[in-house]
Amino acid sequence: MKSFIRSTYVDGVAVTTRLTAAAALLSTGLAFLPATAQAEDILIGVITKTEANPFFAKIREGATSKAAEIGGVKIQSFAGKFDGDNDSQVAAIENLISAGAKGILVVPSDTKALVSAVEQARKAGILVIALDTPLEPAEAADATFATDNFKAGELIGSWAAKTVADPSKSKIAFLDALENQPTVDVARDQGFMKGFGLDPKDVTRYLDEDDKRIVGHQWGQGSEEGGRTGMETLLQKDNEISVVYTINEPTAAGAYEALKAAGKDGSVIITSVDGGCPGVKNVKAGVIGATSMQYPLKMASLGVEAIVDYIKTGKKPAASPGLPFFNTGVTLVTDKPVAGVESITSDEALKACWG
Repeated sequence: MKSFIRSTYVDGVAVTTRLTAAAALLSTGLAFLPATAQAEDILIGVITKTEANPFFAKIREGATSKAAEIGGVKIQSFAGKFDGDNDSQVAAIENLISAGAKGILVVPSDTKALVSAVEQARKAGILVIALDTPLEPAEAADATFATDNFKAGELIGSWAAKTVADPSKSKIAFLDALENQPTVDVARDQGFMKGFGLDPKDVTRYLDEDDKRIVGHQWGQGSEEGGRTGMETLLQKDNEISVVYTINEPTAAGAYEALKAAGKDGSVIITSVDGGCPGVKNVKAGVIGATSMQYPLKMASLGVEAIVDYIKTGKKPAASPGLPFFNTGVTLVTDKPVAGVESITSDEALKACWG
């Protein structure tokens, strides 16, 4: 039976419960609002991939803070049980339709499978904005607020190519997210390849490359445990890996533990994407060589503002010029800068991490 995690924010405190999909569908109206909610309050749902990942925690925090600042807005938060848990996200959307939500901010786990549920929400008059990860097709949502994930990958790839002694002799391991290759996963992976000087072939997918420097891909599900086991598998395939690309910083932390256990922590460059405060501290500590910083608080805050503005004016948010989404920005963080790749230090990044 489908189930999902729901967090209700009351005075900034998260109250988390797990409900079955059937229970979700039986709930209607204001049953999902905190006791203090008023009938005229705008209900906005925030659906992330998981509950525990700190990036998604920042998205919930950004949405909740902006709702409190605006006033008259209530946030209902949901998350999957694991990265890739589409059933929980579908159940959350069904729940929000029944609850009379006016807007949904969603970080899709399965960018294709979630489309039909999003279409149902939009038919019910709900404005749906994808955060961080575009749907497939992207037009399935009313708008997307995201990092330029291809650029994020390209930045760390360019940095790595200019940091290694000889890029032509590098052996590169890829710790991606999921085998079904969600859009954000592909964009970062393929951006890294372009930045490093690998031919990405079809940039809408990976695994079609034939460059002999690529040792292989493993799927860490965006977690530290997944990063560790994925790195162990790739080291068994080739013990001479010199560069590691990771989908996010928890994955990078796990990869480092595997490299350290193998006695290779000082000889392998690890790159990543996120820019969370723990990840930036790992840059400062030398665990991660470079990471691309995202801005999830800004992403979620702008999403809440856009939904409220739409309710008041009927105007949908526009994409950034030349892009199919609204670009919320990306910055390279490293303590080993290279010529031609703009970056900030870990000390500078710690003042701005996940703002």
